[in-house]
Amino acid sequence: MQKMTKSGKEKLAYVKKMLYLCSVIRHFLEHIAVERKYSPRTVEAYHDDLRDFCRFMGWEIEDFNAELVGEDDIKAWMLDMIENLHQSPRSVKRKLSALRSFYKWALRLKKVPRDITARIIPPKADKPLPVFFREEEMSRALNDAEDLSPRDELILSLLYQTGMRQAELLGLTDADFDLTQGQVRIFGKRRKERIVPIGPGLIEQIKAYMEIRDTEITNDQSPITNGKFFPHLTKYTLYRIVRTRMGEVSTLKKHSPHVLRHTFATTMLNNGADIRTIQTLLGHASLSTTQVYTHTTFEQIKQVYNATHPRAKGQKE
Repeated sequence: MQKMTKSGKEKLAYVKKMLYLCSVIRHFLEHIAVERKYSPRTVEAYHDDLRDFCRFMGWEIEDFNAELVGEDDIKAWMLDMIENLHQSPRSVKRKLSALRSFYKWALRLKKVPRDITARIIPPKADKPLPVFFREEEMSRALNDAEDLSPRDELILSLLYQTGMRQAELLGLTDADFDLTQGQVRIFGKRRKERIVPIGPGLIEQIKAYMEIRDTEITNDQSPITNGKFFPHLTKYTLYRIVRTRMGEVSTLKKHSPHVLRHTFATTMLNNGADIRTIQTLLGHASLSTTQVYTHTTFEQIKQVYNATHPRAKGQKE
């Protein structure tokens, strides 16, 4: 077992604090938290999914016995979620994934004689196309930003111009920026590192923000204690900043930081970037994850075609 890092110890402490479980499930959650480096939120989601399965089986989670479960039990659980609980195929597939991960891990450690989930076929889930802000909406949000603080304006610019995730932005430090080279280092899922270029305008925004931030800290005599580029910024504050500003310029129902990530990818694709480059910039492990943006762009093309071509409109040439 690899040496536990500081962040690994923090995750382990979180798991032990939040979850009081039987040994086998607790060990599995410790494994994905420390060795697989899953986030606390993901670990808690796995716990909830495994707890739900135990309740379906009529057990408390402390009584879980993996060897007493059969394939028919899992199929019945899936059917119950779909027919009685009216859960979407996507939700059922996610819950099944947690159970699959557990059994694969248990089989490797010889805690079970076989992986009973191996032959279970998950329900097909339609993958929704990502929503995104139009370029003119982003222009209004950033060009008419007199009412935004330099910090809030920079947050919107970073999300839109780099495509970083919410958690990635919250984890930024000063050392992650190389303003001379015009690039930022981003640590993605499982601490996977990638380098994303930043343009001259964004560099000037970063310098201006840092000057104001450091001056305010000096005047308040309250030095940065968390080492973050955005001191004391929480995910709730970040969400509020994006929701408030984008709600002023867009009619979309959803105004989250992740929509700005979708907007970054769609904007790049619409302006000629190749899909492999976008994959690298987003930090996607699989190209298939990135290819959803090509479907989004094609939907735009179809809408324009249907609205403008005489034959598509049912008219004669």
